[in-house]
Amino acid sequence: MLSRLMIATALLAAPAFAQTQDQTAAEGPPKRVRSILLYGEESCPKPADPDEIVVCSNAGDSPYRIPKRFRDQPKQDAPSTSWTRRMEVVEQVNSRGMPNSCSPVGTGGQTGCTRQMLQQWYQDKLDREVKASRVP
Repeated sequence: MLSRLMIATALLAAPAFAQTQDQTAAEGPPKRVRSILLYGEESCPKPADPDEIVVCSNAGDSPYRIPKRFRDQPKQDAPSTSWTRRMEVVEQVNSRGMPNSCSPVGTGGQTGCTRQMLQQWYQDKLDREVKASRVP
């Protein structure tokens, strides 16, 4: 019963749907479509004639301003970096491969491994002595 009702409804709606499609096809697409970017408090202009469509979108404060997400970012270029930080970066980058660096990179990198082991041993020895002197 329900299926017969659905079929009857579809048959009755088909001519109306076809008529709507014919009217739309006869009119065709609009002759002119304008896309406009609005800045600040500008309002969307009205279409000049009925065959025109105007599409408006908000683009922010001003076309000549930097967007808010890019404003007031900390500078990271060379002039705004201190000389101390620059030298730290240079020393850090160049420390690999230098003599006594214990690095597999460079000509004298391997010479620092024994030095580092001795420094670690001496530091451990000092820590043990300090710890032993604190124990009552």
